[in-house]
Amino acid sequence: MVPSFGEQAFRDLMAGVCAPVTIVTATAEGLPYGTTVSAFASLSLRPPMVTVALDRASQVLSRITATGRFGVNVLARTQDDLALGFARRGADRFAGVDWHFDHGLPRLGSAPGWLACEVTEAVEGGDHLLVLGSVTHAETTPAAPLVYGHRTFGTHSAFADRPRRTIGELVAACAR
Repeated sequence: MVPSFGEQAFRDLMAGVCAPVTIVTATAEGLPYGTTVSAFASLSLRPPMVTVALDRASQVLSRITATGRFGVNVLARTQDDLALGFARRGADRFAGVDWHFDHGLPRLGSAPGWLACEVTEAVEGGDHLLVLGSVTHAETTPAAPLVYGHRTFGTHSAFADRPRRTIGELVAACAR
């Protein structure tokens, strides 16, 4: 089937779809690899599964398919510089970045969300591969998410701006 629209029209439409910004990581021979990915989604609760879509030419994808494992660092709204750094080609993406191995995978110390995953399946998807991952470990710290939409970083969330009540105020409210 031949599309009735041009590639640019599709790109422009998809630019308006906000996507979470993550850094997907893998390891090979003790070295960390990572790349910025906005094609990330929850897939299943039982069992816990996620999907990431990676360009077929991605070095990270080749490490993931070789090891059968990957990490997902979910970024906060203030981490657009980190997302840009991991989107660059050819650079040592981990230079000067706070990271460590967690469950044998590179984890960014400042990312509020972390998932360790095992590959369940890889599905063909045009110029990308959709990697389905079973989540083996998850940690989160509440933070407004970094999203990408209309070719810019931001957040849709008023999460960080909403008033926070203290523990004492919450206990007092329950006692009423």
